[in-house]
Amino acid sequence: MTKIIIFISSRGSNMEAILKECKNGILKGVAETVLVFSDKKNAKGLETVKKYNIKTETLSAKGKKRQEFDKEVINLLSKYKFYYIILAGYMRILSDVFVKKYSGKIINIHPADTNLHQGLHAYEWTLKNKMKETKITIHYVNEGVDTGKIIAQKTVNLAGCKTLEEIEKQGLAVEHQFYSETLKQLFK
Repeated sequence: MTKIIIFISSRGSNMEAILKECKNGILKGVAETVLVFSDKKNAKGLETVKKYNIKTETLSAKGKKRQEFDKEVINLLSKYKFYYIILAGYMRILSDVFVKKYSGKIINIHPADTNLHQGLHAYEWTLKNKMKETKITIHYVNEGVDTGKIIAQKTVNLAGCKTLEEIEKQGLAVEHQFYSETLKQLFK
């Protein structure tokens, strides 16, 4: 069974989808979440984790340089045995120190085709460009922002979506299923 740590910064809806699949779905017997980590002590997703009886840890990055904070996270993670770090709405850019330490073992989901759009506000970008479809991208994390090797992509049909809320709802429905499906293929 592949041991994973999930990183979140806020509500953790992708994290919850993965936890559900680990407990009773396609990741049952395939993946085990050993820790949920957040850089925000009040991240809404930390409340969600309680019902899954999974350990949580938090560290505040406030007032710390990126490398300094990431070294603290590396130190914290050294207490755990795991194979992959799964970013599920983790909103910090990881330092070179962190990426090099866990090279090839950090996976992220991005709500756009990373060949076309990297960084924040991907669904807003989709709306602004009046796109009829977008792609969800799952990729390895490298030193850039959403520039790592693509693992898998899935098209999201946005026909009929007129508002940001409609685009997000359509996209998240695909994200929540697609992330676990991709992880299952990867962990086989």
